[in-house]
Amino acid sequence: MDAAEDADRPAEFVDALAKGLAVLETFDAAHPDLTLSEIARRVGVSPAAARRSLITLSVLGYVGQTGKRFHLRPKVMSLGSGFYFGARIEEFMLPELRQIVETFGDASSVAMLDGTDVVYIAHHSTQRARRATAVVGARYPAHATSMGRVLLADLQDAALDALLARMEPVPLTSRTIIDKAELRRLILKVRADGYATTVDQLDYGITALAVPIRSADGRVVAALNSSGYTGMVTPDDLVAARLGDLRAAAARLSAAASRIPALSAAFDSR
Repeated sequence: MDAAEDADRPAEFVDALAKGLAVLETFDAAHPDLTLSEIARRVGVSPAAARRSLITLSVLGYVGQTGKRFHLRPKVMSLGSGFYFGARIEEFMLPELRQIVETFGDASSVAMLDGTDVVYIAHHSTQRARRATAVVGARYPAHATSMGRVLLADLQDAALDALLARMEPVPLTSRTIIDKAELRRLILKVRADGYATTVDQLDYGITALAVPIRSADGRVVAALNSSGYTGMVTPDDLVAARLGDLRAAAARLSAAASRIPALSAAFDSR
């Protein structure tokens, strides 16, 4: 966290717990196992602090060790399963995604904004071989996804500018837009249009369309998308064929969320 975020911490904030969670979050598909020094560097803590967190997490069964390298253990999945089942993703969200995929093929997902990233909370697809893996819990930079741009578009101008200021856009493909001024222009266009399209921003071969999912008071709390293979569909194709269905599905998901306390609370906490 930066100095401004530090100042916002309540007196009861438990720094050791925050560091432990940061250690868990540092593992991902590109870093399935890490050394102590790598973990300390990625988390931004001293090796001694990282070691204390790793020992605690190991005793609790969340982290394992092989030689000098640490890795996550299956128990860590229990941390996310409470939300997944409490929010009744399988019951309410997946049927909508399956219907979109049954109608149009390809893939469909729901994501929420977390800092400068989006986090996938539901996903269904026909194929995964040619695209970035969009499993539940996956995180991707918001600037490179259609859903991320939809979520960013709902921020007030001051909040958007603050987020863009701390964002460090990375080029995931040669087509990924990383110029902040251009990103801001595109995000404002999404705000005006009510939807976002992207082509080869997150990975080659992905053309996507996303729409907002709104809370009862009209805030954008999540995003729903439908994607296809670049070269087989264009953004105009997606808008013409899928926008109406996506908006209808998003409206149904908004209504369902109001009836599910865990999901409604998660949406309201943004």
